[in-house]
Amino acid sequence: MRMTATREIQRPADEVFAFFSDASNNPKWQLGMVSCEWTTPPPIGVGSIYQQHARFMGRDVRSVFEVTEYEPGHAIKIETIESTFPITVHRMVEPTGPSTCRVHAEIGGGPTGLIRILAPLMRGRAQRSVDQDYDRLKVLLESR
Repeated sequence: MRMTATREIQRPADEVFAFFSDASNNPKWQLGMVSCEWTTPPPIGVGSIYQQHARFMGRDVRSVFEVTEYEPGHAIKIETIESTFPITVHRMVEPTGPSTCRVHAEIGGGPTGLIRILAPLMRGRAQRSVDQDYDRLKVLLESR
């Protein structure tokens, strides 16, 4: 499965990047996110690791992610290193003005094992979930 989301956000790019690159903020804007915490000390960079617990389609999904690319103020790429639902997430931000920016995310991956036969049915729901998450991110950051 491959999903994308792009949003224009009325906040400075560096502020938006600082928020979405810190995984401990994920429960604030990602529906179904139960908890998310870093297991490596700051600062965030390539090799940083965090674990998260989410609920998706009524299932508990526990995952461990590693930061595999990190461009401060611009882009972060994370990949699961342990999960029943392996994914890669690449989030980027670019300024579009002094206090506005564009966020773009690319998410790829999907279920493993027997549940993977449901992937075609899950794709639409997963894309809707991603769209709603990025709508929440926009509203949250613009209300600060």
